[in-house]
Amino acid sequence: MTKAPRRIGLVLARASQVLGEEPYYHEFLEGLERVLTPAGISVLVKVVTDRAAEIATYEQWAGRHLVDGVVLVDLQPGDERVELVGELGIPAAVIGDPSTAPGLPTVWTDDAGFAREAVRFLAGRGHTVLGHVSGPPLLAHTQMRRSGFENEAADRGLTVTTVAGDYSLESGRALTEQLLATAPAAPTAIVYDNDVMALGGLLTLKERGLAVPADVSVVAWDDSAQCQLAVPALSAMSHDVGRIGELAAHAVLKAMDGAAAGDVYEAPKAHIVVRDSTR
Repeated sequence: MTKAPRRIGLVLARASQVLGEEPYYHEFLEGLERVLTPAGISVLVKVVTDRAAEIATYEQWAGRHLVDGVVLVDLQPGDERVELVGELGIPAAVIGDPSTAPGLPTVWTDDAGFAREAVRFLAGRGHTVLGHVSGPPLLAHTQMRRSGFENEAADRGLTVTTVAGDYSLESGRALTEQLLATAPAAPTAIVYDNDVMALGGLLTLKERGLAVPADVSVVAWDDSAQCQLAVPALSAMSHDVGRIGELAAHAVLKAMDGAAAGDVYEAPKAHIVVRDSTR
């Protein structure tokens, strides 16, 4: 008898425009498929508008036996999806800090530690007033990055102002404008939580007649071809996103085999790639 094809599900609760602009999940999916495709497993991706629609998707998938496992992303503290997949009997792996998903295998990146590294990098270039354009504030990794930025800045006697965006180009533009109006002093360096918001920031800085990096230095979280092609080219906190996808694939495969509960897969360490926006 021919075996039914196996599938891994991935639900992305993001605006379709943001997903279209942002290369992160394209690279992540490439990593997933490098491991899953040779194993005869396909990836079923669904884009939804909110968390309620995401929950409904898991319930539908479980009821119709459409997937053999799922990868959970963008976790919040106390995330209801962790308990839900257990109730539905769907093997799952998580991209996020182990504290967000007790009992599930996780692929972990040290968001707080990498944020501290970004502050150290800018402090070493003489910056004392920093801006941080973060992702959505309810997400656990956003909270950890913000904590890392603020703690490292406090340890060094620096000032950091954080404003929350949604990963879109337009939020990068608008929030850069907001930071430039910050009293008593606008930041001389801004870190953006993704490359797309950093590109929006560059547009606003240019419109304001500010030179990068002479007036304001810019760092993007997540390196990409867009960072390299920007004018000036963007310094970035570079992650091996494809490898994160590969680790997620290994984690969910083990979960499907009934093993690896609570296992932690540490992603490769991120590092600053220095380009023209901070020279």
